[in-house]
This record gives sequence, structure tokens and C-alpha cells, in this order.
Amino acid sequence: MTKIMKIVEEKYDIGVIIGRFQIHELHVAHKKLIEHVLEQHDKVIVFLGISEAINTRKNPLDFLSRKVMIEELYGHRLSAVLPLYDKKNDSDWAKQVDAKVREVSPLGTVVLYGSRDSFIPYYEPHGKFPTRELQPEEFVSATEVREDIRNKVLRSKEFRAGMIYAANSTFPFNYCTIDVAIMNEDYTEVLLGRKSYEKEFRFIGGFTDTGDASLEHTLKREAQEETGLEVGDIEYVCSKNINDWRYRAEEDRSIMTTFFKAKKIFGSPQPYDDIVEVKWFKVSTFKLENMVEGHRSLFEKLVTKL
Repeated sequence: MTKIMKIVEEKYDIGVIIGRFQIHELHVAHKKLIEHVLEQHDKVIVFLGISEAINTRKNPLDFLSRKVMIEELYGHRLSAVLPLYDKKNDSDWAKQVDAKVREVSPLGTVVLYGSRDSFIPYYEPHGKFPTRELQPEEFVSATEVREDIRNKVLRSKEFRAGMIYAANSTFPFNYCTIDVAIMNEDYTEVLLGRKSYEKEFRFIGGFTDTGDASLEHTLKREAQEETGLEVGDIEYVCSKNINDWRYRAEEDRSIMTTFFKAKKIFGSPQPYDDIVEVKWFKVSTFKLENMVEGHRSLFEKLVTKL
């Protein structure tokens, strides 16, 4: 006997399941949901939610991967497995649901099924079909399953093939970074840092974090983390795609930096984080060959702004 709570309902011709199924294999609650709906209806449609943000921790699997997973077990019994795209507002999303259901089956009565934390509260104020929420006694968190999987490396060619597939199933992108010319009071000197594997110096900077409120926030954080200084009077200089050695061989990755100048406000500069040396240089006598190649054009741009 199924552990999904049975509910007394009128008979509908078409059962529609809407979910994300962002997991490597269907767990027991997924199976009970699908099997329950298959028991109730001769026609069953499964819609898989599609996010605009692809290949992320919350949405790691694309549509085809999830479609294949479901069809491996239930393909011969399902009427269709189709994509359902996220929309900016609930009303447009609900209209999409209604339209896609009728594209597959123009005639017949329809009921939509969801489980815990499902689409139902967002659909009901706008959609035209009735909904049913099924509460399995055995709840499995897909989020917790994904968190567990992310730390496991499987010893199989299928796992490695999956890694390659995932890497090739996302859009090319630039990493967002900031660089800052930390200046003295009269803008005659600039503080530069050096990393352990480099002979040349570079501007202080680094990658933005998802928790940073702004590029200026990133700048102040990086200045503090790498030099111990508090900086202010921040001014934009330019933005530029950096020919960073780490990504020169990559076709789908690069670095886009936003370059600022700022004044030292407080502190005595010390090398921290991945910086092993910090040093003040006079701008007027600095030689470009002492700057890492990727930052030389930034220095030239800085000079024009002083």
C-alpha cells in the first residue's frame, strides 16, 4: 500500500506532475508521487522546471538529463515529459502551464499534482486547473542529496563523462574582478603587491564574492585582506578584459576587471593573503617592465587619470 496520503477526488482525464527533479536518481518520494498519479490517470504529463541559471548548485542538471532519468523508469507509461520555463512573475508562469497542457492534450479534464514545497501556492491565484498536493510520509531533501554528492568522486568513466558534459553545458563567461591603485595623499606614489610565484608587481585586487554589495565593497575588502589598509576616495578608472595566464588556453573563461584608484586612509601596509611583498613606487619613475604583463595597460590608463 502506497505511503502517499490517499485523497477522495473526482475523476480527471489527465494528471500533470510539475517538479524540478534536480537529483541524480529518483528517490522513493519521487517514485511514489509518479506512481500514484499513474494509478489515477490514463494520461500523465510531467513538466520539468527550467531555470534561466543553468549548471548551478541548485539547478545542476539540464532538461535532457532529467528527462532521460524519468523516462528510464516510466517512459512507456507517460504521455509526455516536457520543459517548463521559469518566468519573472507567477501569472505568466501559470499561463504557460495552462497553454502547454492544452498543447499536449486539447481535450479532457485536468488536475495538477505537486508535493511538499511545490508550485501550488504560486499557480492557484492565476491558473485555471485544479491542483492536488500529495504529502509522502517519507520525505527526502533533494538539496541534502546534492550536498552529499558534491563531495564524492566516483571511479567510473560515466562519472568522468558526466563532468565533461556539465562543463560543456554552460555559457562562456568572464570572472568579475576588481583591481585598485592605492595612492598616497598627493597621488605621487602607488602601492603595489607581489605574489610568491612572480618577480613583477601588480595592483591589489581579486575576485568579487557573491556576498559583496558592490564593486566598491569588493575593493575595500580586498585592500584590507591583502594589505591591511583602509582606503577611501574611490574613483573609477576603466574596465578591461585581462589576459590572465591562468585562462589563456581556455575558450570559455576569461577575466573582466574593473579598475579603480583610491587613497590610503588608515593603516600601515603589510603583505597578507596571497601577497608576499607590498611596496610604494613613485608613479613618475615606475618602469612598466616591473609590472606583471596583464596590469601594464591598467598602469598606463592610471597615469592618464592623475
